[in-house]
Amino acid sequence: MNKKVSLKDIAKAVGVSTALVSYVLNNKEKEARVGKEIAEVIRKKAMEMNYQPNQLAKSLKSGKSFTIGLILADISNPFFANIARTIEDEAKKYNYTVIFGSSDENAEKSRDLIEVLIERQVDGFIIAPTERTESQIESLKKANIPFVLIDRYFPKIQTNYVITDNFGAAYRATKHLIDAGFERIGMIAYKNGLIHMKERVRGYKQAVKDAAYGKALLKEVTYEMGEGEIQDKIDELINGKQKIDALFFATNTLSIHGLKYLNRKKLRVPDDVAVVCFDECDAFDFFYCPLTYVKQPLVEVGQQAVNILLKKINNPEKEEEQVSLASDFVIKKSSAK
Repeated sequence: MNKKVSLKDIAKAVGVSTALVSYVLNNKEKEARVGKEIAEVIRKKAMEMNYQPNQLAKSLKSGKSFTIGLILADISNPFFANIARTIEDEAKKYNYTVIFGSSDENAEKSRDLIEVLIERQVDGFIIAPTERTESQIESLKKANIPFVLIDRYFPKIQTNYVITDNFGAAYRATKHLIDAGFERIGMIAYKNGLIHMKERVRGYKQAVKDAAYGKALLKEVTYEMGEGEIQDKIDELINGKQKIDALFFATNTLSIHGLKYLNRKKLRVPDDVAVVCFDECDAFDFFYCPLTYVKQPLVEVGQQAVNILLKKINNPEKEEEQVSLASDFVIKKSSAK
């Protein structure tokens, strides 16, 4: 069995002190005292000798595990998958590893994941909370475990969070359809108590109200019921007394299921019904009509979440930060009159 390479082995090979090697490999802020040339020689030699830092020793010395627990609401959703990649990339810059799991919008699964990750001694959490998890968030607060909420938050609980301006984005998307000349705009949204969905619905309703004609044609579906319920609600909108001429989907998952059904019904986009989607998705590229969508700043959400969390880890007394980011709006053919 090969002997594990130590700092002392590298020091001997380079001809410098063990302390100097430690400064370079474990303590970058002191690198200026070392000099760039010798620091580069030490790093190169460490790589040649396949040096692996002793994470346990580092953890004992610093009191940190250098791991972040990431709990997503639904990893199958491209929105969360893309945020996870950004968080992983950003955390790596600070020598942190991300351990993640998906709650699948299930409160019990969320609780189990939190318990497992606490046992793994993560330094903090980034969480996209699901419904009925307020008590879990309160417990993290009471235990003084650093965390940041993303995408959703609970208005009655003071926490760190990074979200997008869902009201503003939904208002802008609906107003775009109104300005394009559409008068009967339907919306398909999830029926839940989470703030991000409520704000998207509120933005849609406010835009319709401000237009001073017609009324909001909102249909809500439950997360558990799936594709069949989405189809039923679309039927209600296209066959109702006020037959819709435009449709706003509140998430990319709703968009995909809805577009498949419109295609099956032989309803052409935008000739029969215009479409705007909240969030983008790679699958949109395969749809015959280029789709108008709300483009959330996923990279910025992930980066800010990591940075706020690390500040909290390093300074537990730091006050909470609440960040709301604006989204872009990408206009394509699907919303043309």
